[in-house]
Amino acid sequence: MILFTVTPLFAVMLVPLYGYLYGYDMFEWVAFIVLAGFCGMSITAGYHRLWSHKSYKAHPVLRVIYALGGACALQNDVFHWASDHRRHHQHVDDNDRDPYSAGRGFWFSHMGWILRDYPSGKEDFSNIKDLQKDPILRWQHKHYLSLVLVMNIGLPALLGVINGDIIGSLLLAGLLRLVLSQHVTWLINSLAHMWGRQTYSEKSSARDNAVIALLTYGEGYHNYHHTFQWDYRNGIKWWHYDPTKWLIRCCAMIGLTSDLKRCSPVEVEKARLSLQYQRASAHCEQLGNADKLRERLEKEYEQLSQTLHLWYQHRQSWYAAKTSELHEKWTHWEKIELHDSYREVKYKLKIQRQRWQQLMQSFADAPALNRSSINAV
Repeated sequence: MILFTVTPLFAVMLVPLYGYLYGYDMFEWVAFIVLAGFCGMSITAGYHRLWSHKSYKAHPVLRVIYALGGACALQNDVFHWASDHRRHHQHVDDNDRDPYSAGRGFWFSHMGWILRDYPSGKEDFSNIKDLQKDPILRWQHKHYLSLVLVMNIGLPALLGVINGDIIGSLLLAGLLRLVLSQHVTWLINSLAHMWGRQTYSEKSSARDNAVIALLTYGEGYHNYHHTFQWDYRNGIKWWHYDPTKWLIRCCAMIGLTSDLKRCSPVEVEKARLSLQYQRASAHCEQLGNADKLRERLEKEYEQLSQTLHLWYQHRQSWYAAKTSELHEKWTHWEKIELHDSYREVKYKLKIQRQRWQQLMQSFADAPALNRSSINAV
């Protein structure tokens, strides 16, 4: 209670006061940004996607960096963090078993669960036996307090010695960075379960929110994550802001990460379509022409599902053939035929997706339409 009360209070009072009296130079602001990113990415790429979900493998050098960054973020050692997080996914929204259930309110899921010994947060390492075999994690667990002091006081102080302003560095790169990085991380437990869209599943309160993704290094696509938690990505589109995904992928290019797991596009699309179908089916009950609309809905859903499956088969065949020795033995016309077949199914899927989106839009607009307009749909 003292720690999480005093640090933000001092940050609000001392950081601006020192800045007003003495100012901060560019070196200190750069140190603040770099250390904040170091802490945040150590949690998202290390604690979360690597150790909690095993979504990829990492070189020992990278694992040591993550362990140090986690201590710098003051997010507890990996054993406690991963154990709590795995229980969160196993019992999400269960107020009696989820350590930071959003069902108990914003305050509890944000930080209240840390401040008292609730039964739902009881220490139980039985679900992290795989992590306990890692010597790096055993080392971090054993020396966690020392690492916290070194990373949160020693490192900022050293940067201050280099720059000639120890107090300024401790306040900006130490105190303010610590407070902000902690609360940004906790937003994933709280706000990411309350604000946004449920795009792939309604089985949990997790939501996708691009604004939260900007603050949390890509963790804001939380509904996708809870639906496909083994995927090393949270933002699956190229335009999704997910620097954690980019870091993991870039590390793979230089041999620091490997075995990156990702859900197949067809499974992702099936989940999205299935949820839309369920919502539209429920909406049918509220319309006067329910039977006709439900028949249209089921027909479009079945056709789109079949085409999606066919597209994925052609896609797999085409990419497999491009990288196989068999492809070299094919004639020019055989290659063209396979490619054209793939493009044809791809175009068919595009048209059916457009029809499906138009149908979903008609359902969204249906309450504002008159009976004759609904019949026309």
